[in-house]
Amino acid sequence: MIETTKTSAPERGLQPASPSGPGSGMNSALPPRRFEFERDSFAFANELHWAYEFDRATGQTKFSKRDPKPTYAHRCFVLTRAARQFLYHARFDSAAVRPADEASFRRAIRAVMARNPRVPCAPETSVVFPGFAGLREFSRTHEALLKAECGGAWQSYVLRSHWRMIFPISRAHQARTAASLFAEIQRGASPIIHLVLFPKLTINHGMILFDAGETETGVTFQAYDPNLPAKPTEVSFDRATKTFSLPANHYWAGGVLDVIEIYTGWWM
Repeated sequence: MIETTKTSAPERGLQPASPSGPGSGMNSALPPRRFEFERDSFAFANELHWAYEFDRATGQTKFSKRDPKPTYAHRCFVLTRAARQFLYHARFDSAAVRPADEASFRRAIRAVMARNPRVPCAPETSVVFPGFAGLREFSRTHEALLKAECGGAWQSYVLRSHWRMIFPISRAHQARTAASLFAEIQRGASPIIHLVLFPKLTINHGMILFDAGETETGVTFQAYDPNLPAKPTEVSFDRATKTFSLPANHYWAGGVLDVIEIYTGWWM
């Protein structure tokens, strides 16, 4: 049986989140726990419907449909949101005995997903996952269950924060964003970012930042990229040009893009 921990209650079992309870915004003063890549990321990837071929000389991109067709795609924002919900509202206890029934874990995942991705709960109200050291280990064993319960692809398209990308994003805005993200990470937070180029939409993607270091030219952020779960990704900010950039990979040709922090408040 999986439980939501409560220090004063002897009974076991999941407790539903209430409007005045965990994740409602009542615990906004609590310091968040820092995201750790090897513990707090999903082991499986958000897949892509398209294969990209980048011509470095011309800057052109060719597209072709993947064969076989991916079964788990368009969920980058779903996975970043879910990873932070687990960070904020779940506690993994590797020393405890794993429940034999999958239904207990299904209920636990649903309890986590019902909570607020913007505000961490009080530690004593975390949903406990016995028998696992972290989300990454849990996702290796229960990949299908997590894919079924964390949300559909449509949830990557209806984020309340998507309104922001259609408005101009100035270099001053990007400088403020970089400074704010760096300060948040220094405080132990793990901000979620939206990486975008509008109106081109050559990239429209979500990541979690969990570490940052100053360089001679700006700041380098370490990120969990749900498209590339094997290792951390680097997002860089150049102080002189006031621009963010992402290195080339299998879905992005590399170069400058805009960054917006999301899941920060009612409108974002």
